[in-house]
Amino acid sequence: MDEFLQQVINGLTIGNFYALLALGYTMVFGIIRLINFAHGDVYMVGSFLGLSILGLFGSLTSSGVGTFILAMIVSMFVTGLIGVLINRVAYVPLLNAPRLSIMISALAVSLLLQNLVMVFYGPSFKVYPHLSAGGAIFNSSVKVSYTQVGMLLISIIFMIILQLFIKKTFLGRAMRAVSLDQDASQLMGINVRFIVAITFFIGSALASAAGVMMGGYYGQISFMMGFLMGIKAFTAAVLGGIGNIPGAVLGGFLLGILETLGAGYFSPAWKDVFAFVILILVLVFKPTGLLGEPQAEKL
Repeated sequence: MDEFLQQVINGLTIGNFYALLALGYTMVFGIIRLINFAHGDVYMVGSFLGLSILGLFGSLTSSGVGTFILAMIVSMFVTGLIGVLINRVAYVPLLNAPRLSIMISALAVSLLLQNLVMVFYGPSFKVYPHLSAGGAIFNSSVKVSYTQVGMLLISIIFMIILQLFIKKTFLGRAMRAVSLDQDASQLMGINVRFIVAITFFIGSALASAAGVMMGGYYGQISFMMGFLMGIKAFTAAVLGGIGNIPGAVLGGFLLGILETLGAGYFSPAWKDVFAFVILILVLVFKPTGLLGEPQAEKL
């Protein structure tokens, strides 16, 4: 039981990163029915920006949790703007083109981001500033660090704010309207392109938050880290029901727990395999995901 609880705690920590990334996938898909395959690399860019901002702030102020959170917020804003730029340059001109063209454009953006980061930061792993690993001990075998608790709380706060934004604000209602019918939304005076840009900004900002926290948790980052993480976050979005925001959160946490349980009870070498097996099983047996609903195509 102690080992099971420890694996669940570790799974929740990893799952909250998946959930933040999955929210970006599910929001973009819900608005324009696009799988943004560059989203994982946006997460990677956010992580590197966070490292640069941490270095800048560290030279101006004493390092600490406050500095880390401030650097994360600045990185979220800058990465959000990058997401808006990617949408405007790579996706908006192709919205009326075949879906295959948009997917190829997304893959091209992914490769472009990877290579730009490699050129500016180099191909080697970069070390993140150390975050304290101390924490509470449930008993002699089960431990949870203050870092894990803090990151989980930050992620939950972001998720609650996003849910309130979607449900309670004018822009949130506009996003829900656009997700249902873009043409009708335009007739009602909603600026669809602006709403899409806001969606990319929020999704990219959340990806950046996940990237900065992941760097602080594991202590190192790489320009190649976005691809695998993006695929896993996409798996989480599909597991929960892509296009469904609570489903993305649920899918992220479930995937993290299942992955760590599989690695703990079988072998860490099989950790990534479990994620892809889950993706295949969900697509075969419940393509709409746990909370998703079948959607009729408009003719």
